[in-house]
Amino acid sequence: MIIRFFLVFFFVLSLFSCNQKSVESVEKKEKEKEVEIVEKESKFLYGINVDSFKVETNKIKWGQSFSTILLKRGVSNLKIHNTSLKSKNVFNLKKIRKGKNYTLLTKIGNKAPGFFIYEPDVYSYIIYKLTDSIYVNKVNKEITYHEKNISGVINSSLYMSFEENNYPPILVNMMVDVFAWQIDFFKIMLKDSYNVLYTEEQIDGKVVGIKNIKAAKFFHDNLNYYAIAYDQGFGDDYFDENGNSLRKTFLRSPLKFYRISSKFRKKRYHPVLKRYRDHLGTDYAAPRGTPIMSVADGIIKEVRWGKNNGRFVKISHNNIYSTQYLHMSKFEKGIKKGKKVLQGEVIGYVGSTGLATGPHVCFRFWRNGNQVDPYKQNDLPEGEPISPKHLNSFLYVKDKYILSLSD
Repeated sequence: MIIRFFLVFFFVLSLFSCNQKSVESVEKKEKEKEVEIVEKESKFLYGINVDSFKVETNKIKWGQSFSTILLKRGVSNLKIHNTSLKSKNVFNLKKIRKGKNYTLLTKIGNKAPGFFIYEPDVYSYIIYKLTDSIYVNKVNKEITYHEKNISGVINSSLYMSFEENNYPPILVNMMVDVFAWQIDFFKIMLKDSYNVLYTEEQIDGKVVGIKNIKAAKFFHDNLNYYAIAYDQGFGDDYFDENGNSLRKTFLRSPLKFYRISSKFRKKRYHPVLKRYRDHLGTDYAAPRGTPIMSVADGIIKEVRWGKNNGRFVKISHNNIYSTQYLHMSKFEKGIKKGKKVLQGEVIGYVGSTGLATGPHVCFRFWRNGNQVDPYKQNDLPEGEPISPKHLNSFLYVKDKYILSLSD
């Protein structure tokens, strides 16, 4: 009896052991299958399955073009020509620039690439399919927007404060534009402070730009200066806490990014003429090719070359104010005498034509026929305030933003 019990016990035990090994074997196979599936997961680049392609990514070098890159890789002249024709309505291949990224995808076993992908900016890319069925397609990358709230105290300069806190440097220029007529940023003081609420642009988890400043507060000379973004139907503009426009009818500067290299003053030593003479303009130094904007709406009165002034444009804004922009490298296409231009419209590009030692724009400002310092014109016409029909909505937005800036 006892012997029979032990025989049954060992039989059941062996069955359980076999069962357990069988389960473990199945589980092991399932895990191996999962690993195999992960290992075989396809890789995509620019929306293309590149499992069977050799991927080569480079930057455009000086003198390189679409055709020179592809000819060197074995693409025929005929195919390059046909692809260029298809590109005309999508992207101008003459605008391929040094330093921009491009990628070649070559089918493994082939000599010539099947795809050329060019990135004109961080927001998009152009796909050129170079096989028999040629096509060209521009793809805009998906942008996500994130609200950010930052603050800081100035110990030396606004720029240094942003750098110390690892804030986006482009925000400095945007802040200067917003408060251009309220604060002289050449005279900010130690312990001045700021708060900024802005929208950040991200692509694939990386910051690529700043969409806008939604609101800002700047504490300067024991006063709080507020800027509230609000759209009255003509795009965002900036207003103080009482609904008054922060914008004048004139921009503070004809350039977005600049440094003042020489201010309006009497008896400046001229670096080219080597003698003292009046400098009746403001020099803004910037890289050659930087866009120059009209500081206000107006009519172009002159577009020409002058021996001392180089290429220049002069604009009449009304019967009181005129402005002039000197030493341009070239005029914007379509700029001519009699043309109406709007505030912020590009009229030319920074250069060093005429009597100039380096790239800059000399900006001149006339009031009633006399050249004056634009930074000392404290009675310039202001932009339109918040209209009565938008007031309640603006006050709601303002209270919400000011609360955010206080957090």
